[in-house]
Amino acid sequence: MEPLQCLFMELTAHSARYGDLGGQLWQEIAAGYTLPGRHYHNLDHLQNLIGELEPCKPLIDDYDVLLYAVFYHDLIYAAQRQDNEEQSAELAGNRLNALGLDPERIERCRQHILATKTHRAGADPDTLLLADADLSILGAEEDRYDSYCRQIRQEYIVYPDVLYIPGRTKVLQHFLSMSHIYKTPHFHTLYEQQARLNLQRELASLQ
Repeated sequence: MEPLQCLFMELTAHSARYGDLGGQLWQEIAAGYTLPGRHYHNLDHLQNLIGELEPCKPLIDDYDVLLYAVFYHDLIYAAQRQDNEEQSAELAGNRLNALGLDPERIERCRQHILATKTHRAGADPDTLLLADADLSILGAEEDRYDSYCRQIRQEYIVYPDVLYIPGRTKVLQHFLSMSHIYKTPHFHTLYEQQARLNLQRELASLQ
């Protein structure tokens, strides 16, 4: 088994009502994240998120629920859709209900996923850590950030430059306008400065 699959199977073993339900759900996840066109929002993205969150374990209240949010947060993803997070959250809710999780934990997972849409400040510290981890790529070294930019462009290849560039410009300006891109001390210290440099550099390249 690959590490991600092993982790998911261990996670579902904590709560699965039915013997092979974890395996079936993993197949659904693996299929979704390996669809054609998944240049960035793929299994590598999930692995990176988990790697970013592991050092934060002492800060996390419900690590299992946060892991479920990682696995499901981009399961529904299409460049043309405006409701990817909402659809992913709904799917996660259905699957976690089948696994037998408590309704309160299911709703918390849903709120984690929905928060990755806007990355705005919220009240749940676990949510903030997930949202920040999701943006950790913005603070990557220049070469990795440039690769990320190319991957995102490929995911939006259906749009010509005349449409893509204004949309991407708006996204970059949105992040740069935030007083804090990262809402937690851990990620702010690690990535804030480099993220702003990367975003400004990409923005200049689009002019």
